[in-house]
Amino acid sequence: MVSQFYYFYTLICNLKTKRMKVSTRNNFEGKVKKIEHGSVNSEVIIELPGGQEIVSIITKTSAENLGLAIGKKVYVLIKASNVMLGTED
Repeated sequence: MVSQFYYFYTLICNLKTKRMKVSTRNNFEGKVKKIEHGSVNSEVIIELPGGQEIVSIITKTSAENLGLAIGKKVYVLIKASNVMLGTED
């Protein structure tokens, strides 16, 4: 888990300074709208420029190491092998 954090932290730092290309097709720039810390994980709500929100659950340590705070600009990188949908009928 720690190595994943440092990989993404380095990737985000490189995005900020070099505008590095990444393999994730879904990447967005937004601002931290809300952070709710639990004992182990933190729920972070990111507001995108159009007003849409993305919620991310990350470790509390990662949130602290990234220096997340309300209003801070962040990059959301989404890489998922499965996206599931459901309906009532």
